[in-house]
Amino acid sequence: MAILFKLSRDGNNYYAAPFGKPRFLVGKRTTYQDNVGLYNLAKVAGTLYQPEDYVAQYGNWAHFIAPTAACESNGSFFCLNTYDRAKFTFGFMQYAAHVPNGDFVQFFRRLLAQPGALEYFPDLQVINNRIFLYRNGQMIQLENNQTTQPLMDYFNPSLSEVEDAEILNAARLIHWATESAAHRDLQVAIAIEQARNNLRLYHRRYNLDRAPDRICLAICDIRHQGRARSEQIIQALNTGGNYDRAFVNLLSLGKEHYPARVNTLRNEITRLTGTGLMGAMVYNPSRGDFEA
Repeated sequence: MAILFKLSRDGNNYYAAPFGKPRFLVGKRTTYQDNVGLYNLAKVAGTLYQPEDYVAQYGNWAHFIAPTAACESNGSFFCLNTYDRAKFTFGFMQYAAHVPNGDFVQFFRRLLAQPGALEYFPDLQVINNRIFLYRNGQMIQLENNQTTQPLMDYFNPSLSEVEDAEILNAARLIHWATESAAHRDLQVAIAIEQARNNLRLYHRRYNLDRAPDRICLAICDIRHQGRARSEQIIQALNTGGNYDRAFVNLLSLGKEHYPARVNTLRNEITRLTGTGLMGAMVYNPSRGDFEA
């Protein structure tokens, strides 16, 4: 049976309450350029990414993704953004709905296969690995290899105002992430799969054979945010094998426009290095993994 939510607003704050239960914050109203939307950066105990919870399953990859998670969301599994061109971004890695076959699409397809899917999104289902909407007796495909525009519009009808559909869909995902460890675990699984797959691709572009883990992490974070071009990354790595200098170069990319993010990344890598969880491993492309 579908979970029903009562939506409400208090100033710039939007709330939702499951039937018979206390309300929770969905997001705060904000503007960005000419867009209007919601954001939620709240940190709630029990819904924050803790690498230690996943080391048994994923090894040091659980720590590898942690700095980027800190940059993206402070580790919040229900971090929300509905005000930029992606129209809907969600999760501790801010999976964005605007990329065909991208991280949000991959995550949401698999989320709809979980037992709670009918309670939260009774009008959606996955058919032949595509997301469909059931409406007025018809099945409407929401994404394909070329576009996710219908899926974006489903989650957030427009960028000109905060609509009920936008609030409701955000509430569904936030509540699901809060209530379900399986939901949170899936976010982590997608993040680590993406990191491993991306590093294989980045190796072909940047020659990361035996590159230190901190170099690989810096590149992954740059590419995840998109704050520098490949040509700039290649130039930063062009140090004759001096990885200390290459690391400094990589952290300088985008620093002018994103100083807070770069500082957070540096601090998190420094913290991991100080505890021995980073700094002693190099990338082996033949294994697609790190080794001492």
